[in-house]
Amino acid sequence: MTLDLERFERLPLNREPFEYLVVPGIVKPQARDGINEDYPKVNKPGSFPLSEVKFGPKFKELIDDLNSPEFRAAVERKFSIDLTERPTMITVRGRCSQKDGKIHTDAKTKIITVLLYLNSKWENDGGRLRLLRSDDNLDDFVLELAPTAGTLLAFKRSDNSWHGHKPFVGERRVIQLNWVTDEEVVRREQSRHRFSATMKKIFRPFSVLRR
Repeated sequence: MTLDLERFERLPLNREPFEYLVVPGIVKPQARDGINEDYPKVNKPGSFPLSEVKFGPKFKELIDDLNSPEFRAAVERKFSIDLTERPTMITVRGRCSQKDGKIHTDAKTKIITVLLYLNSKWENDGGRLRLLRSDDNLDDFVLELAPTAGTLLAFKRSDNSWHGHKPFVGERRVIQLNWVTDEEVVRREQSRHRFSATMKKIFRPFSVLRR
C-alpha cells in the first residue's frame, strides 16, 4: 500500500465551512520517487482520464490503492457516508493555465472529491488551493494548501464547498478522484474529457505556428 491510511484515520475531519480533511504526506516517502517517475507525461492544461494518458507501474500502484476497498472504507468512516454502490472517476492534471482556479463548488453529481498533489516543492504564490467561505472572494479563505508531494485533500461536495486558487501557469501535478452519483456521470465526463483532449491535440500545432 502506497498510502498511509493510519495517518488518514488519525487526522480530524473539519466541518466548517464544509466537511474536509487534509492529510500531509499520505503517500509513503519510499513510494514517492517511483510514482513521480511513472507519472503521466501531461504537457497540456486540463483534466485527462486515465484512458487518455500513459503511465508506469508505480503510478498504477497508487491508482489501484486509491481505488481499493481499504481506502474507500476509510473515506466512508471519516465522512459517515456509504459509498458502496457509488462509482469512481479519476482524472490527472500535469499543467495549469491562466484560466484555471476559478471559484467553484464541484458539480452536484460529485459526492466526495479527493485531490492528491504530487509536486516535489511549491514556491509560487499561485496554484495554492484555497477553501473559501463564499463564492466571490478568493481572499476570504479558511485554508490555503500548497500542492506539495503527497498532500491529500478530501471534501464532501455541498452547495457551499467553494474552492479555487490564484492564477498559475506551469507544471502542477494533481490526481483527482471522485465518487459520483452513477455510472452515467462517469461515461459522460470521460467522453467530455476525451473530446477536450482530442481538440487540444488537433489545435496545438496551430497554436505553435502562431507564436
